Amino acid sequence: MEERPETELISIPATPRASTPEILTPSGQRSPRGAAKEAGSGTAKSWTPTSFISPRFLSPIGTPMKRVLINMKGYLEEVGHLTKLNPQDAWLPITESRNGNAHYAAFHNLNAGVGFQALVLPVAFSFLGWSWGIISLFIAYFWQLYTLWILVQLHEAVPGKRYNRYVELAQAAFGERLGVWLALFPTVYLSAGTATALILVGGETMKLFFQIVCGPLCSSNPLTTVEWYLVFTSLCIVLSQLPNLNSIAGLSLVGAVTAITYSTMVWVLSVSQQRPPSLSYEPLSLPTLTASVFSVLNALGIIAFAFRGHNLVLEIQATMPSTFKKPAHVPMWRGAKVAYVFIAMCLFPVAIGGYWAYGNLMPSGGILNALFAFHSHDIPRGLLAMPFLLVVFNCLSSFQIYSMPVFDSFEAGYTSRTNRPCSIWVRSGFRVFYGFVSLLIGVALPFLSSLAGLLGGLTLPVTFAYPCFMWVLIKKPIKYSFNWYFNWILGWLGIAFSLAFSIGGIWSMVNSGLKLKFFKPN
Repeated sequence: MEERPETELISIPATPRASTPEILTPSGQRSPRGAAKEAGSGTAKSWTPTSFISPRFLSPIGTPMKRVLINMKGYLEEVGHLTKLNPQDAWLPITESRNGNAHYAAFHNLNAGVGFQALVLPVAFSFLGWSWGIISLFIAYFWQLYTLWILVQLHEAVPGKRYNRYVELAQAAFGERLGVWLALFPTVYLSAGTATALILVGGETMKLFFQIVCGPLCSSNPLTTVEWYLVFTSLCIVLSQLPNLNSIAGLSLVGAVTAITYSTMVWVLSVSQQRPPSLSYEPLSLPTLTASVFSVLNALGIIAFAFRGHNLVLEIQATMPSTFKKPAHVPMWRGAKVAYVFIAMCLFPVAIGGYWAYGNLMPSGGILNALFAFHSHDIPRGLLAMPFLLVVFNCLSSFQIYSMPVFDSFEAGYTSRTNRPCSIWVRSGFRVFYGFVSLLIGVALPFLSSLAGLLGGLTLPVTFAYPCFMWVLIKKPIKYSFNWYFNWILGWLGIAFSLAFSIGGIWSMVNSGLKLKFFKPN
């Protein structure tokens, strides 16, 4: 019998006409076909773009064709989700560039997680004392680390969809309208309020740095505090011209390094000096029980405010590529873990070392103010000025990452109306406008930087409460299971603490005069 060519022995089974495997949706929002039910069973089998290239399908095919299809399968799994980018997403600062990695995630999280708010943690200890201060700090740290993990996992909780912004995830969990009402105000308030506070802190710190370095040689007509605010704002506006979130990774690295350095310097310099003779570790006592209770609530609000930054987690993760083989949550969580190890190395020594060095004599401005007030004549001028300069660099870097969601909102409104990307002049105009509006708010409300307890209370749900609710509503754990109870309890505790800390912050500011004037010179 005559041998037939090998190609004639190949028989490819008949298959239905292939349909488009995925619906093309906006950037990061993939919508795969519904799962097909297995024959004879009511269970659903999940579909992937390469599921049709199975061993059973490949078995009758010759070796060359088999290799081609196997290579195609690997390519499809590597490329990932076959998603066509929405042009508007490709025009916006947060999703414009998706080449982020674990290093960028570590830089951004560390820059957002450590800042000027860490310097006032010893003030909270002066009202809570050793035991409750340390316990509260540990609980807050691990609580927010858990909710950070939740947000990282929920970024791609629904197959074929990426939630690139905190408000988008809130809408998916709570509904379109309720999600906006619950999440928009605290996230915008946290971003814009922090940016304004950074202008106040940065301007006042620049003024103090100039006074320390210049000393008695300063001119008779130095710049006023408002003029220093203007100088700092101008620097912020120049740096804000970087186009997108990935482009400021270098600034975030600078912010992270300076935060670690000045946090270490202030507590090391404080504990290395002789402690004030009248120091005491007894919590500050106020004349009435009501005053004491509200002061404790305000102190807990200060601790809560130290762990800000969760409103940026999804935005940072949105800058990373995501495929079936390499989902974005893997490098994001790797970078976040490294960042929060360093955050713990900054916050805990500052809080504990600062309280050990100054006790209940801690000024309301925090440990840096205490260092200037008690040891300005004991420490060499250059060494004393260095932490102030590093705080300025850190504030400049933090301003960029906290302002990026606001820039994204401005440009989203523009692109949705004009259906074209922002030109360089429009983008620059938005950022100049935002910088000077923040300056005007800071000048009109110079006490904004004193509201650490109130800011912590108002924005606490973003960090401690909403992620727990989102996990239950999106992941839907078994009802009445431990996971179900645990997240509901944590969420409602976060809401209750938010109300209590907000009331304590308002009461303490108005009635007790606990206005945290950061770095106010004597």
